[in-house]
Amino acid sequence: MTYLTPGDPSKRLKKIVGFILVLVGVFAIRLIDLQIIEADAINAKSYEKRAVTRVVPAVRGEILDVNGKVLAKTILRYDINAAPSKVGPVARKVSGQTVSIPVEQVAAEIAAILEITPQEVMQKIIGTGEYSQIKKRVNAAQYRKLVALNIPWLYYDPIAERVYPNGAVAGNILGFITQSGLMEGIEQEYNKCLAGVDGEESFEKGKDGIKIPSSVVTTRQAVAGKNVRLTIDSDLQYFAQQVMASTVSFLRADWGTATIIEVKTGRMLAAAEAPSVDPNEPGKLSADDRRARIFQAAFEPGSTLKTITAATVVDTGMGSPTLKVYAPSAFLIPNSNGYRVTDSHAHGLEKLTMTGVLAESSNTGILNVGKVVDWKTRYDYLEKFGLGKRTALNFPGEGSGLLNSKETWANDGVKRYVSMFGQGVSVTPIQSAMMYQTIGNGGVRLNPILVDGCEANINDFQKAPVKPGVQVISKGTSAQTLSMLERVVEAGPIGRYGAIPGYRIGAKTGTAQIRDENTGKYAGPYAISYFGIAPIDDPQYVVAVTAFKSRTVGSSLGVAKPFKRIMQQVLRAYRVPPSTTKTSDLPLNW
Repeated sequence: MTYLTPGDPSKRLKKIVGFILVLVGVFAIRLIDLQIIEADAINAKSYEKRAVTRVVPAVRGEILDVNGKVLAKTILRYDINAAPSKVGPVARKVSGQTVSIPVEQVAAEIAAILEITPQEVMQKIIGTGEYSQIKKRVNAAQYRKLVALNIPWLYYDPIAERVYPNGAVAGNILGFITQSGLMEGIEQEYNKCLAGVDGEESFEKGKDGIKIPSSVVTTRQAVAGKNVRLTIDSDLQYFAQQVMASTVSFLRADWGTATIIEVKTGRMLAAAEAPSVDPNEPGKLSADDRRARIFQAAFEPGSTLKTITAATVVDTGMGSPTLKVYAPSAFLIPNSNGYRVTDSHAHGLEKLTMTGVLAESSNTGILNVGKVVDWKTRYDYLEKFGLGKRTALNFPGEGSGLLNSKETWANDGVKRYVSMFGQGVSVTPIQSAMMYQTIGNGGVRLNPILVDGCEANINDFQKAPVKPGVQVISKGTSAQTLSMLERVVEAGPIGRYGAIPGYRIGAKTGTAQIRDENTGKYAGPYAISYFGIAPIDDPQYVVAVTAFKSRTVGSSLGVAKPFKRIMQQVLRAYRVPPSTTKTSDLPLNW
């Protein structure tokens, strides 16, 4: 039998120890590799898995009226969050001594500020997670009260919210911003100025995918947007909107507008509409009623365009305010297959001056006035007055109205004639107002101004410069046209309802039939207008009022008194002294 010789125990021990040392060395090297050499790369990969980067929206700039009153602004709401894993008693100093406030009492304090129950707060803050939302979008006052409590485990996320402090005042002009980002009006047109530059922040998220509030790091600061200041006087705007709201209601009209223009600058002081949208709640109105109709709606102007026909005749030297005109009960348009034009009422042959034609608003009379000027020349004047093209404002969705081409006029004698009294063409309310601005401004048509500028500091604002205008008619023609318009107010059967005691006012009425798109025929209800300038001896302001589809009053009488109320307010607000000169007293008949 053979026996194995036992080995040397010390050698075996040395081998085992050596092996263990080698193994420890391998692990040590690997540990050093992981914790030191590859640590940054590993941490970066780990952070990538749990880190999130998000945009921090810039605070949007304000929209201000001409006097700096805020029409639109961004306020911060706050999401109130807690880190349940860190919830505990809060240390406070009471009477000079540090005391520990129990969680239950802290929860009751939070609940009182947020106007919820302590039980609701406790449910949110108890647990082991890193994030729990207690309440969304609390106001700034509540936020400040919570911050004052100095609770270390509460966190706050600011949320920007667009608000319009004056509700519907200038709502159709301001536009709005929906949660989906849809914008209209000034908000859209000046978005680049108002929006600012967004910032950026990163944060870590827990296993549940929720942000860990304490991990937020700002990587790029947001830059606030600039302010936009309008030429609109919000007090005047409010007054005009109130007048138009009651007017549209009384007339049962589809809509109404009142535009106020500073004659010598083209600055818009008010752009009032009814219905008017409250940008805080745009969904309460239809898409049509949210529009800025002063820029976007078009209608046939009717007799308000007779003023342009008369001014053209005077400016071309083909007539004067005392031009003798026959106004029959009906006018047969030449080469038109019997197309007849009549006045609003039956009458015998009338012998009117050109001034009388405007005062009586005679269709047949204005045809006999306007036909003395070649139709191509009349067309050119309409273009120079701004018809058929958008204004330089280029407001979002702005329309150009309709002025048919010369080729169309060349082949359509009816359109050439009926355009003299505002049929067959269409205008936007802003185009209408600027036609009368031209007449009041010595014949110079300016570009309308709605925005003074975009500045970060309200003290840096300066009025937008008045750019040179277009000389449409001569200064002499302008003066003669104003004299005729004054007689419309003094002696016109409807025009006189717009008279303001103590002031020389010039105006023109308009009652336009509305063309049925299906049949092509004209019928009621009507688009009624009253456009006026004051004071005639030193024109300062234009007020242009229109109501579309008036159902209770079938003439411009329905807007004459609203015009008077608005113009009176303008003259009062801007302290325009009463007129001291005498009227022209032009004859109406011969």
